[in-house]
Amino acid sequence: MNRMTISTMSMALMANVSLIAVTPPAVAQQSTEAASDFLLEEIVVTARRREESLRDVPVAVSVQSGDQLDLKGAADITALQRLTPNLTLQVARGTNSTLTSFIRGIGQQDPLWGFEPGVGLYVDDVYIARPQGAILDIFDIERIEVLRGPQGTLYGRNTIGGAVKYVTARLGAEPQAKVRANVGSYGQHDLIVSGSAPVGDRLAVGGAFALFNRNGYGTNHFTGNDTNNKDAWAGRLTMEFMPSDQLFFRISADRTEDNSNANHGHRELAVPAAFSVPPFTLAPFSLDIPADAFPVQEDVYDTWAGLGDTNEVITQGISLLAEWTLNEHYTIKSISAYRDGVTHGDGIDFDGTPAPLLDIVAPESVYEDHQYSEELQLLIDHDSWSGVVGAYYMDAVAQGAFDTVLALAAAAIPNVPTPNLTQGTSGRVETKSYAVFADIDIDLSTRWHLSLGGRWTRDEKTGTVFKANYLGLGSPISGGTGILIQPLTDYTNQLAFEEFTPRVSLAYDMSDTTNIYASYSRGFKSGGFDMRGDAFATPATMEGYDPETVETFELGFKGSLFNNRLSLATALFHASYDGQQVTSQQINATNTGVVSFVDNVGKSTIKGAELETTAFLTDTFSINVTLGYTDAAFDEYLAYVSDGTGFVLTNVADDRVFQNTPKWNGNVGFSYMVPLDSRGSVNIHGAMSFRSATSMFETPVDEINQDAYQLLDLSVVWTSAGDHWRVGLHGRNLTNTTYRTGAYNFPGLAFGDSVIGFYGPPRTVTASIEYRF
Repeated sequence: MNRMTISTMSMALMANVSLIAVTPPAVAQQSTEAASDFLLEEIVVTARRREESLRDVPVAVSVQSGDQLDLKGAADITALQRLTPNLTLQVARGTNSTLTSFIRGIGQQDPLWGFEPGVGLYVDDVYIARPQGAILDIFDIERIEVLRGPQGTLYGRNTIGGAVKYVTARLGAEPQAKVRANVGSYGQHDLIVSGSAPVGDRLAVGGAFALFNRNGYGTNHFTGNDTNNKDAWAGRLTMEFMPSDQLFFRISADRTEDNSNANHGHRELAVPAAFSVPPFTLAPFSLDIPADAFPVQEDVYDTWAGLGDTNEVITQGISLLAEWTLNEHYTIKSISAYRDGVTHGDGIDFDGTPAPLLDIVAPESVYEDHQYSEELQLLIDHDSWSGVVGAYYMDAVAQGAFDTVLALAAAAIPNVPTPNLTQGTSGRVETKSYAVFADIDIDLSTRWHLSLGGRWTRDEKTGTVFKANYLGLGSPISGGTGILIQPLTDYTNQLAFEEFTPRVSLAYDMSDTTNIYASYSRGFKSGGFDMRGDAFATPATMEGYDPETVETFELGFKGSLFNNRLSLATALFHASYDGQQVTSQQINATNTGVVSFVDNVGKSTIKGAELETTAFLTDTFSINVTLGYTDAAFDEYLAYVSDGTGFVLTNVADDRVFQNTPKWNGNVGFSYMVPLDSRGSVNIHGAMSFRSATSMFETPVDEINQDAYQLLDLSVVWTSAGDHWRVGLHGRNLTNTTYRTGAYNFPGLAFGDSVIGFYGPPRTVTASIEYRF
């Protein structure tokens, strides 16, 4: 197809150039050339599973190359939140490696096993089913693409809000390697080594290895351990084989081990006075200390948590990409992958004190999962039409177990028969997913282009859940000796969900460098089973919860103006969201302890706009702006509300808001390249990102809601002539702004007023040195 034709030379250049509409080009790579030389290059992406110019993709897509993220000092994929409109990518509460993601108000905060996210994460087109271990460090990558809006036609698996694509580069034809070291605030010291080399004419091998270490931002004053530290390593091995000009094989294996201590969070309310006599004598270590000895701590990274320091997350996988070029028009592609993961830890301290007011005690393996996936694609490229037709299969299992210890809290509740109450929970869910899809782009004329797509998906799920109350501290689930006093949930059930998700768009090329498009797309995320469900309090939990769907209309413009001096990408969208899956947690009025249930809460409407623009004021100086606006409101919100004797389904839409969805967000930045002739060049990049006020949950809570805030970043990077040496200094959050990224909310005497806030990183400064050869 004419609009998709690109040269091999352009492809090589594209691997090192960021989306013009997001950030200025990485001109520091070749200091002897003017920035204007780079403005002529098109950006090639694979957002629609085939290589094409970004301008031709009728989808809101933002792209950051690995080199651009390096120049900005980005450490992991959460840095994309500052650079991409209407995107939330944050470290989930209580962890250092679990991902919370939202796009245009759609996502999923609850990281419980079996509860699938609303934003799909893909690594080299392999779907990552679990959020644990998904805080991917940025090293040895080509680019990251963020697709906003439903992507059900091509990606299907839980892309109702959008998709984040982590793309690694193919191995080069020449030997290459690089070594990088980072040192910085809080004792940071990292080492990253990567390289590749051909072995004969048809085989190439490559790999990367990274060590990440940093002291904690705070301290657990009970155990003396760090909180919010970094102790992880990651590695990847790749082999590429071309037995002929028509065949290509790529096998990749990766493993990450993260031994960072858990992020305990900060207690926002003081321990209730009711626990002051005797305050903590029921704790296993019998602390005879008054409650006011544990006030709200001044440092938001400090804690008094009695457990939860131990944390280990291991993720690993292997994938095989096979491509067979039948002729100039047709290519067959196969993507086979297996992944597994496990999380070890001693639990989560929800109350932030040494005593078990509200603790989650876990067995040795808290979470475990594995998945196998297979995708077949037929890529089509003709003069007037192109596209992809394919099929997808996934078999995944996720399981876990934990105890909720309510020892002292239970003692403070009237009519509870025991001061030591433990609620044990375990569950397992198996998912089998089948899909067929097609996405075709047709040139109606030289300027008009029609795109049609559709995907049929069937998800089959088998859920097993057990939950019971025990007398004593700890149930047999976590290795404890508690005595069973009340079974709550014990069932195995099966559900199947089918959905057809279409997409249609019409694009018009206003000129050779600008176009407009209008699109309609439908997204789908299947239902499932609540692994925490209490069948005694809410018997309907055994029937599972229903799918959620969204229908989105989008109008967009993409292009460059004034001889490529100004690039612009805008989008307006309107979405109808139905059956939104929301987790609610309450104390049960019938005194069975903590009640958690997943509701399909009703309907909502989401409207908004996005802007990404870069102005090249000179060949070496540019200003870029991104802006996102989201107006999300519930039209109907059906929730179980306690009436003192049980729970009644009630419409509470007027009292609910969208979580993790600021109305306004954006970034204003500049890039200035200083040529130094034979001594290389210096690239200076500064940016101010901002987010308006945000609610952590659908029910606003003043103690943990986040007010509007701004973050200031500045990077200065010198690159030698020939691109062999690179030395950088990167400052992040230079004003040391304090801001929340998550929370737990268990207020009241029953839970010991356990209202906990989790905070983003403080001011950090990192120096880096890299040698490429």
